[in-house]
Amino acid sequence: MIDNKDFEFKQILFLFAAEGDKLSFRNDNILIMDRQGKIKHQSTCYRLFLLCVVGHITITSGLIQRAKKFGFSICLFTTTMRLYTFIDGGMEGNTLLHKYQYEYEGLAIGQAIVKNKIYNQRAALNSIRNKTVECKNAIARLDEHISKLDSQEFKLKQLLGIEGSAARTYFKCIFDNEEWRGRQPRVKADYLNSTLDIGYTILFNFIEALLRIYGFDIYKGILHRAFYMRKSLVCDLVEPIRPVIDLQIRKSINLYQFKEEDFQMYNRRYELKWKKSPEYTSVLLKPLLEYKNDIFLYIRDYYRAFMKHKNADEFPVFKI
Repeated sequence: MIDNKDFEFKQILFLFAAEGDKLSFRNDNILIMDRQGKIKHQSTCYRLFLLCVVGHITITSGLIQRAKKFGFSICLFTTTMRLYTFIDGGMEGNTLLHKYQYEYEGLAIGQAIVKNKIYNQRAALNSIRNKTVECKNAIARLDEHISKLDSQEFKLKQLLGIEGSAARTYFKCIFDNEEWRGRQPRVKADYLNSTLDIGYTILFNFIEALLRIYGFDIYKGILHRAFYMRKSLVCDLVEPIRPVIDLQIRKSINLYQFKEEDFQMYNRRYELKWKKSPEYTSVLLKPLLEYKNDIFLYIRDYYRAFMKHKNADEFPVFKI
């Protein structure tokens, strides 16, 4: 199983494919070739952790075998950054872990995750230089939520209510540098919501790949309960890390890297223009690469704590 020292050298690679491109391998190297057979990109399998391909491409069975051999995962996206296939390169058959997952019916770990998320939302707001009165008040309200979570245990419905209330408070201020309608997941009601969806999708797939290293059943969560085809555990563990993406988007708006004209309307949804995809992906990957090792340790220590049946207060905390 991979350790932290090895993970430092692992790569997250995004490839933007043109029509007719082919993804293959040669001498334990990943190759992307155009329709004439010319090599456009080459990376060693030994350093690869997650390969994300955007656009239409041909993949060989030999490449999938290499993914299993070297333990890297492959994500395939449409040109509008919608994930349609995840090819897993991680551990399979960790039945003891699955047994522990399905035996756990408590909420203490879930409450710790919600507290961690709100703590990081507070840290994100606190990092804003010129805080408005509304922002300062929002930080105070998030402090109240954190104190409440410290003082007693909550049922699932109450816990989700606290999380939702904190999120509404947070999103009113974190993007006060832009006019928008507030957070509306997946409906792409404006360019900011669409950009958040892209950033969260990249984060989601990174967390999924890490969880698969240890053989988690990613469909068995704690906060997010079982629902058809929902990767509930991934949904749980991305929560404390989302503010990392939010801060990068806020910064990129201030630097005019992200703009409404980078998007086009399609079926009343804001979709990122294809030519802008590499630029946005590169920017949104920056914070994940910066926190790459911290995120790895967060997932690794979550696995260790879960296997040892530790108390919720002994589970890892991700801090920004």
